[in-house]
Amino acid sequence: MKSVKDMVAAANAELTCIPASEAQALPDDPDVTLVDLRDIRELQRDGMIPGAFHCPRGMLEFWIDPDSPYAKPQFQEDRKFVFYCASGWRSALSAKAAQDMGLKNVAHISDGFGGWKKAGGPVAKKG
Repeated sequence: MKSVKDMVAAANAELTCIPASEAQALPDDPDVTLVDLRDIRELQRDGMIPGAFHCPRGMLEFWIDPDSPYAKPQFQEDRKFVFYCASGWRSALSAKAAQDMGLKNVAHISDGFGGWKKAGGPVAKKG
């Protein structure tokens, strides 16, 4: 059986991995969509990166696929998509799935929202 740790390492080997300390300028970049993959309870409890788009991990592939009845216009735009979760594991797997589905400019915050907060990044409350 392949472990989750092995899957994350394999995904990271094929992705652009951005440490949270270097991701601080991303919310101000008009060509970047930050995608928060965490569960709604995590967002309500901990907040989120200001301006990030929330996509529950379980809906990602359905929201990316333009032929899906659940497709979201945010994923149909020609932008850079930077995924994040709490620690970087879900976002690695998600970014790899998005890349495999054909999104061309994909990355993830390798140390997640935890790293973002540790680096002093701003946090917005989930409404």
